[in-house]
Amino acid sequence: MALSAAQSGALATRDPPPRQRWRRGARRDALRIGLLSPVWFPVPPPLYGGIESVVALLAEGLTDAGHDVTVCASGDSRVDTDVSWIYQQAPSERIGEPLPELRQVLACYERADEFDVISDHTGPFAAALAPLARIPVLHTVHGPLDGELGDAYEQIARMTPELHLVSLSRSQRRPRPHLPWLANCPNAIDPSRYGWSSKHEGYLAFLGRMGPEKGAGHAVAVARETGLPLKIAAKCREPAERAYFAEHVEPYLGGSIEYLGELGHEEKVDLLRNARATLFPIDWEEPFGLVMIESLACGTPVVAVRRGSVPEILEHGRTGIVVERHADLAAAVAEVDGLDPAECRRAVEERFSPRSLVTSYRRAFRAALALPTGVPARG
Repeated sequence: MALSAAQSGALATRDPPPRQRWRRGARRDALRIGLLSPVWFPVPPPLYGGIESVVALLAEGLTDAGHDVTVCASGDSRVDTDVSWIYQQAPSERIGEPLPELRQVLACYERADEFDVISDHTGPFAAALAPLARIPVLHTVHGPLDGELGDAYEQIARMTPELHLVSLSRSQRRPRPHLPWLANCPNAIDPSRYGWSSKHEGYLAFLGRMGPEKGAGHAVAVARETGLPLKIAAKCREPAERAYFAEHVEPYLGGSIEYLGELGHEEKVDLLRNARATLFPIDWEEPFGLVMIESLACGTPVVAVRRGSVPEILEHGRTGIVVERHADLAAAVAEVDGLDPAECRRAVEERFSPRSLVTSYRRAFRAALALPTGVPARG
């Protein structure tokens, strides 16, 4: 095991555990799959990291289904499968710099002859460079496409006939419906890791990151208007996040409004499970709100603004209350008391389970492999 891979420029590999070796070749239709994860956090992430959580779940599910899976991530990742890395430790302090992401992508593509297909969960670098892999690369878009990022994907699509894009929700496609969409694969969680309860305490919960698009400030406004306690758990590391916190959250802390910081998994589940409702007051077209299904898995309904994927994930009147304006959030909180926590949990088990995640990606892999070289698919 080469611990100095980043310094030497070499790609390091950790041998697959016995479970993975035993499964290799167990199915006649088994695929060799490269899962390319963002370089910034390990898989799974110790704290914040929605994409990395989904990659970990996908790696485990595909392995259990009999496929040969290699996760291309940082070397401190802890998934029960083969791991390849160029940075032994996730370079979180360099987030936003282009070189770590570029090197991670190139390192994975250098190994492309060992895979049948690559499932990429990074950013436009990997999508633009996909022809270098010379095998099908399915690029899952994890960001919104209504701005400059969408413009970039338009450019990439014009220059890359083999581009295969995967969306997280149908709403995500709306600004760019003519991009080469191959499949729609909603995110998922493992419900067994989320204990649920039918009894809740009286507080409201907010979970996410400390940015204007996530709307922690709106959550504070709801708490002040309703007089209900609010517990905020959010990533707040980057300068923009700290500035938002200082202006929109910090002045109102104390009394019944509490900032808990960034929580680990068990603390996060405890926060959600005991909340009266989870507030999801987003101010952007979020492609997929993982927080919503985490809350539902805990038996806690969600009060959300109708933006992005919200109406695709929440069933108004069954698993949450969906409003048109932020000004309507406070009045909607009282309506969640009539919702059944068991229905919230059941919705996740039915629609956002590991089985559904793996099934949708396996279908997408087969569709890509069945296409003639250089032909984009529409799905």
